[in-house]
Amino acid sequence: MQARALLFIRVLIVILALAFAVAGAGIGYVLHESRPVLSVPTAGSLFAIEKGDNAQSIGKRLEQGGLIRSAAVFHALIRLEDPSAVFKTGTYRIGTGMGTQAIIQLLLSGKQALIRVTVPEGFTISQTAALLDRLGVAAAAEFRAACHDPALLTDLHLPPTGAEGYLFPDTYFFPASYGGAEAVRAMVAAFRQRLSTIPEAAELSSAELRDRIILASIVEREYKQPDEAPLIASVFFNRLRIKMALQSCATVVYVLTEREGKPHPEVIYDRDLAIEDPYNSYLYRGLPPGPICSPGMTSLHAVFYPATTHYLYFRLIDPAAGRHHFSTTLEEHIDAKNLFIKQVGS
Repeated sequence: MQARALLFIRVLIVILALAFAVAGAGIGYVLHESRPVLSVPTAGSLFAIEKGDNAQSIGKRLEQGGLIRSAAVFHALIRLEDPSAVFKTGTYRIGTGMGTQAIIQLLLSGKQALIRVTVPEGFTISQTAALLDRLGVAAAAEFRAACHDPALLTDLHLPPTGAEGYLFPDTYFFPASYGGAEAVRAMVAAFRQRLSTIPEAAELSSAELRDRIILASIVEREYKQPDEAPLIASVFFNRLRIKMALQSCATVVYVLTEREGKPHPEVIYDRDLAIEDPYNSYLYRGLPPGPICSPGMTSLHAVFYPATTHYLYFRLIDPAAGRHHFSTTLEEHIDAKNLFIKQVGS
């Protein structure tokens, strides 16, 4: 009887030892397969979760992409973490040194990877579209289409001519593959927020406000030094008042690059000034039909608070410093050319 008891104890010890060994091997396997992979680049790797993805499909794509060692371990850990977990769609940045558990926590957190996008002042829709496309925020064609989508324009209370002029130049942080419509919404919201800091803007009718935005877009493309923006605005206001053509070279450049799809010109010729286009302010008096770029705060302030002058002309006389000479008469304007020649020759 005692011998049987001893045998039973020995068998039990062996069974328990085997069980612990198996469990230990299982835990060791999970720990081994959960280690970070070595193939993730220093800058991290973007991983997108799409609508309808589940733990199995996500784990499979992570393994295929070389971001985890085992899809089976990924799925098992998910079941331990939260069997009912729902992954939020979006793009996530998986960094170096992230093991399977850390990746799971990232994907469940919903903290998407954001791309820094800096839209310079004076950018047009096409320039902004190319920038967003290059950074992976939205396809250029998709963004351009959104800027002219009648339903979106109506929803955002923008004119039917498009979103040109209402896409505020600023630094944004967008998710990868954010989409054209969402980018337009964000940039228009930023424009309205910044415009609200100018109290006088709220006092204008929609037509009057649009005229200011159009003029601000022209000033944006004309000024080089911020302190000259109010002076340039005053020149255009004075020309409008006496029904003189604006004669802005910036509008001709817009016709060439945005309307005709040509490269940015180094020189504007007489034939360019004669192009039949409503945006050509040499041929047509008054404001063009719409803005020619996205104006920044300097230009917006300039058209709401222009300098009080009698100037009707301005000429660039110091390209390096971006300085203009302002004149009240055509004769003085023509003579100002000599100032430029003198500075170049000095």
